[in-house]
Amino acid sequence: MASPFLDNPVDIGAQIVQRALRRERVLRDKQNPLAFSDANLHEKYRFSAEGMLYLCRLLEPHIKNPTRRSHATTVPQMICIALRFFASGTYLYEVGDAEKLSKNTVCRTIRRVVIALQRYLNTFVVFPGHLPTVAIKEGFSNIAGFPRAIGVIDCTHIPISTPIKEIEANYLNRKATHSLNVQITCDHQCMVTSLDARWPGSMHDNQIFENSSLCQRLQEGLFDGLLVGDETYACQSFLMTPYPDPETTPQHEYNIALSQTRLKIDTTLAILKARFNCLRDLRVSPERASQIVGACVVLHNIATIRKERVPDEYYSPPDDDDDDVDPITRDHPAGRAVRDAITAEYFTDHLNKFV
Repeated sequence: MASPFLDNPVDIGAQIVQRALRRERVLRDKQNPLAFSDANLHEKYRFSAEGMLYLCRLLEPHIKNPTRRSHATTVPQMICIALRFFASGTYLYEVGDAEKLSKNTVCRTIRRVVIALQRYLNTFVVFPGHLPTVAIKEGFSNIAGFPRAIGVIDCTHIPISTPIKEIEANYLNRKATHSLNVQITCDHQCMVTSLDARWPGSMHDNQIFENSSLCQRLQEGLFDGLLVGDETYACQSFLMTPYPDPETTPQHEYNIALSQTRLKIDTTLAILKARFNCLRDLRVSPERASQIVGACVVLHNIATIRKERVPDEYYSPPDDDDDDVDPITRDHPAGRAVRDAITAEYFTDHLNKFV
């Protein structure tokens, strides 16, 4: 019987059972959000504990609060807040709810981390890559026998908020939605090797390339090798594209090898967007969107270098390509000559001659 004279009238037997079954409470240190398993951290932040500690050391000089007054957020907390936004792409108040912080704090923190990551864009994103050029050529050649390749190029659309009326029309893409058209190149290891994220969605891929610093550097002969692109680019002496209407077996063989090699950029973009879902819909201005894209590319290369786990979403069946653009037919004579020479040397006898 429960005693009516006790503050908490519970049977003595029930109290004994409760004490026996009660588990000791484990209180996690709120100042150390990395005190979770790697599986949990990968799901929420796309990095392991070691990877996030590396980011803390890398970015601490640029984001650390000068004081601990008023319970200022720590560097690990800041990294978690920004990565939570990059990985989920959700609204800021939802990130704040998840991290137990206000929306304003989340907004300021993400902005600070993005600016800090932008500082390392030219450190982690270099063309043709961090490996020797010979190793990059060999890596691409091992895919399908395509020679002299030092990079693969493509553009992808990043949806953004409606810009101000004065420039709104410039950002309308073929699907009548607002976006940035982002140019990216990669190497054979799916490392991003160059980025141009400043163009509106109405710009054609080839137009973006011809206005890029990468194109200018290639024209100046600063690199020993070739870019590989699809039919949306004009064939040039330093940029190989497929034959628009292959007539011979060697031309078909060339197109097949180029297409298989070019898949590396599709894989890179798929991994990038799977890691950072915010790139599927950035509800910010074009300028802010460009900076966030740059930050995500830096994080992608860091994750690739550190061999962080690729998100499971990457292995899902791909969606229909929403980035299709009109093909280019005005190939440059010098580009056609190089393409024909490669076809004659490497694909005429159906033998793959590796570089």
